[in-house]
Amino acid sequence: MKKLAKVLMIAAPAFVLAACSSSSDNANANANANAGQFGGMTAEDLQTRYNTVYFGFDSYAVEGEYQQLLDAHAAYLTSANGKVTVAGHADERGTPEYNIALGQRRADAVKNYLATKGANQVSTVSYGEEKPAVLGHTEAD
Repeated sequence: MKKLAKVLMIAAPAFVLAACSSSSDNANANANANAGQFGGMTAEDLQTRYNTVYFGFDSYAVEGEYQQLLDAHAAYLTSANGKVTVAGHADERGTPEYNIALGQRRADAVKNYLATKGANQVSTVSYGEEKPAVLGHTEAD
């Protein structure tokens, strides 16, 4: 009987505490689970979406869908004293030399677009296939 009383004395407070979860605790847990997300997107997703210009296969033409994005960057750069570096990338298709050149043409295309909008403090670098912007072996990946 003494054992049962001891078990109940330990178990009863545990059950009471477990049942006392408040809605603010649940809200805090949900907030912590969603930390670093903005409108369902993580900070990394936002950075990728708003700081990356993608090109077609073997192309360095800036597509029209990126004009608004680049216009916004150009407007910021013309009003700021900062300097940016545009990095060009390619995938593994093609020789390393070709991919370095393609990455450079892509970076230069973005730089030239920004320059037409008045943003001249832009430098470029090409990573070719060494640092692909997207992992995968084909466009379907």
